[in-house]
Amino acid sequence: MKQLILGGARSGKSLLAERRAAASGQRVVYLATAEARDGEMLHRIAHHRARRPLEWECVEETLHLADRLHQLATPDTCLLVDCLTLWLSNLLFAGRAAAQAEAGETIDCPLFAAETSALLETLPRLPGQIILVSNEVGWGIVPMHPVSRLFADEQGRLNQRVATVCDQVTLVAAGLPLELKSPAAGA
Repeated sequence: MKQLILGGARSGKSLLAERRAAASGQRVVYLATAEARDGEMLHRIAHHRARRPLEWECVEETLHLADRLHQLATPDTCLLVDCLTLWLSNLLFAGRAAAQAEAGETIDCPLFAAETSALLETLPRLPGQIILVSNEVGWGIVPMHPVSRLFADEQGRLNQRVATVCDQVTLVAAGLPLELKSPAAGA
């Protein structure tokens, strides 16, 4: 089963994902996409680490998510990816997309295009359980900065595309889950 859990900052989406992973009864591998580039991110990473069970394996992957999922997925494993938002940001800045947006150019970033396409092609074929966490960033005002607008637009597009290949999609607000898409009855 493939799940997408969406929500805003501090909505409870990661906590819900962790609870579902723990309830899976499978070996859990936590796939972290964050890069600790400042003190605030170091603190966030430490917070997530502290609440995870010690027996969970943690693997870091900042760019090549589809390849790493392919390497780790097995029928008896639950992979928890936290989160697609940071992964997308990593892609936009590691490639040329952010610089192109800043310069007002058309976005033509092979890294971004290849990695997002690879994720969408790989997800449906993976064995085991996959839980993906992502931020819902499109409910606020339209950002003024071109890179921020690019990010918000691409995050919305990525969430839509990932939702189409997932069996279950849950929106979390104020710690409360709302099922947007559920697995077929009896599946």
